[in-house]
Amino acid sequence: MRHSGPRGKIMWLEGYCFVAGMGAVLIVLPVLGLWGNEGKRGNKMQNNKKKYDMLKDSAGKSLFFFALPMILGNLFQQFYNMADSVIVGRFVGEDALAAVGASYSLTTVFIMIAIGGGIGASVITSQYLGAREYGRMKTSVYTALISFAAVSVLLGMFGFAMCGPILNALHTPQNILADAVLYLRIYFVGLPFLFMYNILSSVFNALGNSKTPLYLLIFSSLLNVGLDFVMVLAFGMGVAGVAVATVTAQGLSAVISFFLLVHTLRGFRPEAGQEENAYYNWTMLWGMVKIAIPSMLQQSIVSIGMLLVQSVVNGFGSSVLAGYTSGIRIESICIVPMIATGNAVSTFTAQNLGAGNPERVKKGYAAAYGIVFGFGALIFLVLSAFHGQIISAFIEEGSGAMAYATGDAYLFFMRFFFVFIGMKAVTDGVLRGAGDVGVFTLANLVNLGIRVFVSFRFAGIWGVEAVWYAVPMGWIANYVISFLWFLTERWSRKKVV
Repeated sequence: MRHSGPRGKIMWLEGYCFVAGMGAVLIVLPVLGLWGNEGKRGNKMQNNKKKYDMLKDSAGKSLFFFALPMILGNLFQQFYNMADSVIVGRFVGEDALAAVGASYSLTTVFIMIAIGGGIGASVITSQYLGAREYGRMKTSVYTALISFAAVSVLLGMFGFAMCGPILNALHTPQNILADAVLYLRIYFVGLPFLFMYNILSSVFNALGNSKTPLYLLIFSSLLNVGLDFVMVLAFGMGVAGVAVATVTAQGLSAVISFFLLVHTLRGFRPEAGQEENAYYNWTMLWGMVKIAIPSMLQQSIVSIGMLLVQSVVNGFGSSVLAGYTSGIRIESICIVPMIATGNAVSTFTAQNLGAGNPERVKKGYAAAYGIVFGFGALIFLVLSAFHGQIISAFIEEGSGAMAYATGDAYLFFMRFFFVFIGMKAVTDGVLRGAGDVGVFTLANLVNLGIRVFVSFRFAGIWGVEAVWYAVPMGWIANYVISFLWFLTERWSRKKVV
């Protein structure tokens, strides 16, 4: 295996620790500077036009420049998720890679629940911001943080206790089961930090600040990679090491993010005649829940589908699972700009509906199509030219032929279809930002149903290829349903606050 010798490992360790250390310094310093200036920004945002104002500027420009830090931030998030797979695949072995892959689908379900909760909070926060109700906006943020902190603790306890039975129920190969359970138990101990970081990032985005989550994600990504190498190569902790690295890096980012947000909110002072903020409001919580629950379902549907579908993949053995893991890791990177653009559309929609401007939402929606088509073309070209080289970052062709062939075939097939998840994401973003969550939830359930049915029904006929044939079928069906509802324009008459 490449770089498997002592000297090679030392060189990798030194290089990545240096990058992680320098990255930490370079990222933390701007963030600390941001902290000092953030309190001054709050009132300025109330009176002065930002560089790209979602309520006034060109819809395409404001969406793109708001989405760009989100895209970069999510790429870094995927980077440190992927780093776990790359490092254990290269330096521990194929079984370790399969164990992390078996864990990935389950952890993603919980993170998607957090993202869905963040969406519920961000829609209400964005609409209050658009309406300039700053006291109520702050109350909505505090209510969300307290509520979801409690939820995250309960979910962490559940995941810790049940990860073993769940993996068994999914027919996880016995040769990787112990490592997968170990990885997940460490992960679930740190779940409250991981969960809350996603909530905090959603709130920052709702406030129109997509740069702070970017800075913190770069910091945590670099720190995670450095810690991965220390834990795996220096301490020989294997799968447990990468789990500890992930929890430590994102936990630290969550703590920093919390204090930054509290400081930021102090800068938003209610205008004359407006009510002061409270720290908790049950009515607002109910409003968030009405959006958050469908959003959680929507966000977790793909993850639940992956979890169920993985039980099909597990039946083909650990080598195929390792290859499939590599493929979906690359897929998760490819869909980042699509999902981020959809989230930007959600914030854009919420702010403009809060300001009473539904026509501007339509302009943003059209502009978002141009953005996702551009990204779709770029992804297609890159994967067409470099699919084999990308998979080889996880598994060398000569050392794991079956795993390599599976991952390469998956990636080569999927390159045609990423634009469809972009079209789905921006359409769902409008409906979500408007608080019109019923139909797009149904659409995502259809997506899940198609993926699960096709995978289970046809795996015996088409082999493991049935799993990836099912993915674009689900995306396209989801998009068609959501788009037809968008055309009714009933979403434009929805308003949460």
